[in-house]
Amino acid sequence: MARMAVKEAPPQTPQRPPEDIRSGPPALLSPVQLRAAARRVVSIGALALIDVCGLALGLYLALIIRAVYYGESPILWGLPWKAEEKWLPFLALVTVLVFWRAGLYAPREARAGAGRIVSSLLLVAVITLAFAVGTGYQHTTFALYPTAFLLTTLFIAIFRGSYEVVAQDVWKLAGVRRRAILVGEGDGLVALRRSLGNGRGGIDYEFVGAVSSSADGVPLPILGDVRDLPRILAEQTVDELIITGSDYDQEQVLDVVEHAHRRGVQVRIAPTTTELLLQRAEYVPGQGVPLFELRPPVFAGVDWAVKRTFDLVVSILLVALGSPVWLLIALAVKLDSPGPVFYRDRRVGLGEREFGMFKFRSMYVDASARQGALETENEASGPLFKIRNDPRVTRTGAFLRKYSLDEIPQVLNVLRGEMSLVGPRPLPIRDYVQLEDWHRKRYLVLPGMTGLWQVSGRIALSFDDLVRLDFYYLENWSIWLDISILAKTLPAVLARRGAY
Repeated sequence: MARMAVKEAPPQTPQRPPEDIRSGPPALLSPVQLRAAARRVVSIGALALIDVCGLALGLYLALIIRAVYYGESPILWGLPWKAEEKWLPFLALVTVLVFWRAGLYAPREARAGAGRIVSSLLLVAVITLAFAVGTGYQHTTFALYPTAFLLTTLFIAIFRGSYEVVAQDVWKLAGVRRRAILVGEGDGLVALRRSLGNGRGGIDYEFVGAVSSSADGVPLPILGDVRDLPRILAEQTVDELIITGSDYDQEQVLDVVEHAHRRGVQVRIAPTTTELLLQRAEYVPGQGVPLFELRPPVFAGVDWAVKRTFDLVVSILLVALGSPVWLLIALAVKLDSPGPVFYRDRRVGLGEREFGMFKFRSMYVDASARQGALETENEASGPLFKIRNDPRVTRTGAFLRKYSLDEIPQVLNVLRGEMSLVGPRPLPIRDYVQLEDWHRKRYLVLPGMTGLWQVSGRIALSFDDLVRLDFYYLENWSIWLDISILAKTLPAVLARRGAY
């Protein structure tokens, strides 16, 4: 890979210390997301109420039919009502849970249809029968089950169909709209606007404008190009950002997604035919053009608090319980070659600020001065510098590097708040100044002692591939992803994949 253009050195300490983007309030708490969440709560509540009413009516009529068949009286009150009171709470809970699992409370455009209602109520009937038999309930007739199933299915289907019609009219009367901005270029943007139509899922679109470099043929006001997106999102109240999938490269799309998610704005992308066939995402039906939603991590603030607590507890344990190992390594480093036990490597971390990363010294003290003469032997692609048999590494250092033991003192950086146990690996200054602009998103979060680099092939991957792993980590981060990476790190270290 050709050498990348040299960039300016990282800036000096800014006036305001940078913060990990995950430590802020989650996007779910933004005004846009709160409004959407309120609509979802109302919709789910209304559907659940409709389902319980349909269930109650279907069961009650089935009980009345049974009473008529056996000549029991009175019909309207008495036995049918007592049976209703006894079974309805249990049935309502089971029905709502089964319907939820079946996707019958999903957003309108992704909500399952009548066929799923039938299969779900059949499952409810089977669960109820199994529970009744298992608890020794005495049945006068098992015909009540198919009768109640048919009547309940009929009433719930009618009620839900009526709700869809009424709700659509209510949203329109209330002036509820999806405020959307289209992002694209030329014919692709025009075709996207035409294919989207006037609304989705019963809610009309209100197209605020378009983000494009040219206004030619675009039937919407141009708000600016992609470079103006932070300003546009700050000035406009927007629910969705819809992007054409073929007009921008991956770095530009990543920037668009990042800016939108920071504002709590949903991002949907209209993929090319090839992407539609090859990529996996969450499909949003109900459009002339298929749309895929790119979801941000939610509850980031909560997960971040858990992550930071986890970092501190584990780091304290590693220092306290690992002190005998630290002493043995320190003794070996000292006896092998003259110089200090620890080495503070200048790295670039959160907010592109320099910090000193602690390591056990694994090289001779003049290693930095000798690096220039070894640049032609670099075996890594892109900005990275790696030599398999580096002559600057001491004998003890070779063993420490082989099993990544030289990295252990970085727990001190974790305790100081400069690093995390899991995150993008911090780069040396020499590597950092060769980065391209699109690489720098990795500095929005704390660097880590380990990360996807360490469990995904490490030096066997190109630098651009490694950066894409960082972006995947940022876009899909959760505390459980961190735990998964930590669990995979030890096997990767013992297998010595890419470590030298």
